[in-house]
Amino acid sequence: MSQVEILMEKIMTAEAISDKKGHEDLPSKADIQAWIVDYLADLLEIDADEIDVTVPFDGYGLDSAVAVGMTGDLEDWLGQPLDPTLLYDYPTVESFAHHLAKEFEVTA
Repeated sequence: MSQVEILMEKIMTAEAISDKKGHEDLPSKADIQAWIVDYLADLLEIDADEIDVTVPFDGYGLDSAVAVGMTGDLEDWLGQPLDPTLLYDYPTVESFAHHLAKEFEVTA
């Protein structure tokens, strides 16, 4: 899948999520975690299976610019505002997805 196709898929998904009403329609922790894993795998050009959700984001070489970009794309997908500094408070895929699911009162 080309980068343009990946971007278009993320935009369409973000629009679909934005159209939903209420927190009950937000993705689960597993959905959020899968989105982040897929995002990182695409970014790093590796298989999603190679992403360890317990490894800190900086362990994958992510700098602050990438963190802000990922948070912005995730914000679009969720249809909810996110503070880009959350990645510093929740530095792994697992902890970040758990926090977001809890924050939006979504169960996995």
